[in-house]
Amino acid sequence: MLTENLFLAPESLHSRSQQVILDNQQSGGGYLACPMMPDYQFSWFRDGSFIAYALTLDGRDAPIPHPAGIAAQWDSAGKFHQWCARMINERAEAVERSIERANRGEPLVIADTLNARYRDEGAAGPAEWPEFQLDGPALWLWALEKYVEVCRVKPLPLYWQQAVDLAARYLAALWRTPCYDCWEERGGDVHISTMAAIYAGLGAAERLVPTLNFETKRAEIKDFILTQGLTPTSELAKSVGLDMVDANLLLAALPDFGLLAVDDPLMKRTIARIERDLLADGHGVHRHTEDTYYGGGAWILLGLWLAWYYTQQGDTNKARMLVHWTESHVDAQGNLPEQVNNAMFAPSFYQGWVAQRGEIANPLLWTHAKYIIVQNRLKQGSLPVV
Repeated sequence: MLTENLFLAPESLHSRSQQVILDNQQSGGGYLACPMMPDYQFSWFRDGSFIAYALTLDGRDAPIPHPAGIAAQWDSAGKFHQWCARMINERAEAVERSIERANRGEPLVIADTLNARYRDEGAAGPAEWPEFQLDGPALWLWALEKYVEVCRVKPLPLYWQQAVDLAARYLAALWRTPCYDCWEERGGDVHISTMAAIYAGLGAAERLVPTLNFETKRAEIKDFILTQGLTPTSELAKSVGLDMVDANLLLAALPDFGLLAVDDPLMKRTIARIERDLLADGHGVHRHTEDTYYGGGAWILLGLWLAWYYTQQGDTNKARMLVHWTESHVDAQGNLPEQVNNAMFAPSFYQGWVAQRGEIANPLLWTHAKYIIVQNRLKQGSLPVV
């Protein structure tokens, strides 16, 4: 069981979150998803993008001095973005082949796609991992645009510009291709959260490289979602053809380039169903109703993600309830895990996962990043979302 009786003051957990993230950045720039779980000792585009976004905000509002002359958070986020650009540019020939095949309507060749995760030096993960995931590069574009805007990176380094151009064209060509979702499940489905990430990423790419124009493609994506990506009761669906929601649909309301505004009726209906189907008693949010991973527990990072949505909506009371629940699940070292095992959809699966992979990932850098994001939003109050 995870420790649930240790409370840290918000400022202490904030500092600990900064430390966990900065201590687990690798020399090449990638962030280990979790330093304690072997399967998570890789750097993901997706996890790292949210981490870099958190540090971008944090470096502005709670800067840590650094010898480079900028906030330590900004230095760290910059190194991550350079790492992502390197992972993409080093695979340019393969990615171009994927774009050409997609444009000709030919089948995908997995060997020519971007992996979801890499070792810090660039080595790909084991071949049996579900690596083909399109949301990661899309979220990198979104997070990079935020970094460039906040840190006033002008002009955009040519190496980054090359990676932005390549990643955006790759996403625009493959956006309807079935892939694994952000939980690395259902590789044969078309996922609405993935499409929402691509929609946001293409919008960010246009801002980063003004010669790019994906207006038509983004309109196609949105039209596809609104016509084929809804449940029978008119919420965003987990995947095309499924009458269920997933907590990752919070991606649809990403700041600035999100598919939907936080107060869009479709977004509000989707949130209402997430609250009804996935919000655990005492709080924390499950991934989806069919989840059996570690017993289908309530995820702390998803509780924080829902809190982030509430802050964008202006409902700080709901947000603070979820933050308080998060703070009650800090362990003795001040770490936040991926999920908890005291609220599970499928408890009979829990011990099997522990036997196979060890205890629940802890600390999870993505969780600590979400905590920083929510604290930033609570401090910003009614100020515009950055």
